[in-house]
Amino acid sequence: MTSRDEWLARTFVDLADTLVSDFDLVEFLSLLTERCGLLLGDVDVGLMLVDASGSARLMATSNERMVVVELFEIQADEGPCIDTYRSGRPHVNLDLAEVDDRWPQVAPKARTAGYRRTHALPMRLRERIIGAVNILDPADRELDLADLAIAQSMADVATIGILQRWAIEQATELAQQLQTALNSRVVIEQAKGIVAEKLHVSIPEAFEILRSHARNASRRLSDVAQDVIAGRLPATGLVHS
Repeated sequence: MTSRDEWLARTFVDLADTLVSDFDLVEFLSLLTERCGLLLGDVDVGLMLVDASGSARLMATSNERMVVVELFEIQADEGPCIDTYRSGRPHVNLDLAEVDDRWPQVAPKARTAGYRRTHALPMRLRERIIGAVNILDPADRELDLADLAIAQSMADVATIGILQRWAIEQATELAQQLQTALNSRVVIEQAKGIVAEKLHVSIPEAFEILRSHARNASRRLSDVAQDVIAGRLPATGLVHS
């Protein structure tokens, strides 16, 4: 088995472990976007899920630079993720300089942020679509079929895992779980800012510090973030635990 094959196998095992342990949706989706970004090289990956009202919500990104573009896509109600969710079809290897007619607001915004190519993959199981994965590349390069197939497989694993977990709960509890995850993301974003300020590190480094502490302490990422915001866990305690 090659090192790439071993890495992929380890990635799918890690995703499965996250699903069968004390399930944390934000942590699971963050792991997915991070590994997908590593797989494809110097790209940024974002993931949107659709809530009970049918509105797209940004759930995870592999890079802070992508957050602004993804949130703008949601606000403008256009873009690769939105189209992929609505159609259920992937949109891949698209040059952002050639899609202004399709996405007149989002395409220029993405180019301004430094991106040149985009790929979007649906999160679907048969007829049910729960979101989409967006890949933004600062380089003008096409992804080959093998990498796209692996990235789609990762999205499929996430979709199946989420739907299986949600199937255990009643419909009202499903909506509450997603809302809780959305609230958790807000808490985590606030904690990242506190840690970045206190430790004089970047936002991505702050997130990694929070996540490493949560993993080492076998705690939910959102619970650790809440303790940081409340002052029960000093930022310095995250790196000395």
